[in-house]
Amino acid sequence: MRKTKSLELLFTTRALVDGGAERVWLTVARRFAERGDRVTLAVDSADPNHELGPNTNPRVVELGSNHLVATWRLIRELRRNRPAVALAALSGSCTKLVAASVFSATATPVVLSYHGFEEYKTGRLAAAAFYGLPLLGRRASSIVAVSEGLERRLVERWGADPSKTQRIYNPVSIDLERAGSSAVDLASRAPIVLAVGRLSAEKGLGDLIEAFARLLQPEARLLIAGEGPERPRLEARVRELGIGDRVTFLGHVGDPTPLYRQARLVVVPSRTEAFGLVVVEALAHGLPVVATACEGPMEILLNGQLGLIVPRGDTQAMTEAMEKALADPRDPAPRIARAACFSFEEGFAEWERLVDRLAEPEPR
Repeated sequence: MRKTKSLELLFTTRALVDGGAERVWLTVARRFAERGDRVTLAVDSADPNHELGPNTNPRVVELGSNHLVATWRLIRELRRNRPAVALAALSGSCTKLVAASVFSATATPVVLSYHGFEEYKTGRLAAAAFYGLPLLGRRASSIVAVSEGLERRLVERWGADPSKTQRIYNPVSIDLERAGSSAVDLASRAPIVLAVGRLSAEKGLGDLIEAFARLLQPEARLLIAGEGPERPRLEARVRELGIGDRVTFLGHVGDPTPLYRQARLVVVPSRTEAFGLVVVEALAHGLPVVATACEGPMEILLNGQLGLIVPRGDTQAMTEAMEKALADPRDPAPRIARAACFSFEEGFAEWERLVDRLAEPEPR
């Protein structure tokens, strides 16, 4: 139930724009600000070109890359502002928020939001968020997973308290009426294959490049939107394969909507994916999807009913699936209907209920 009182809220994650999780976190924080709450968005790294700053709502606080300093700055935020609820997205940020909560000695309810199956491999703080989850969970008021598969994994493998753990799908901000494409429109488009995501190893973009190089359609083009540490290696491989004239690296794209509107196919080649924001965005635009057999995309695509699923790392199967989808995009209507299940309104309503419940718990 929506509370009438304006709340002081603290959101924290690693960056304003870096990947799908950060994009969702920024959008959720903004929606709380729009409903009248005072929101602080504390990030390790803030984009200097972003329109948000220290005097906007959300108010941006840059924590810095030094984890000890960042934790101290979180402690200071908790002590100064006494937020009604503090929320962290991505495992490293979850660890820092719990540490800050303990050392600040404040009673602010803490929400930990997990976005990936294998984040524990990305660094010590990330590992601590998983291996130490039974301990961190004692301090947390709620633990959120972005898919049912991840929720099960957190409970069964990592020891999350099931009474505190829930699934909230990443809310996707898309106007379905404007985004959706018709079957005629899709069939008339040029054979453009689109991939959107952070250029990091777990996203499997190297597999996509290998698969794309085998496509029989010489007129097909591959657009890759995103930035990350793998970009130099991926660009080098494109040159080695001699497909530089058919592959374009677009870098970071703030709004990928125009790309979805020109693409004929979206491929999600991840080696691990707990949700798959790009899958939902593609469905909302009516686009066919080729995805690897990761739990998040499989959950969204109803185990292959609404998209083509290929084994992780199987580039030959990916090539064959791309050829099939490009040749016959099929009816987009069921895909658009499925995307409605992940609308921003549905997802934000769950976040709203959680935050309001923690901010003003019902009397016992």
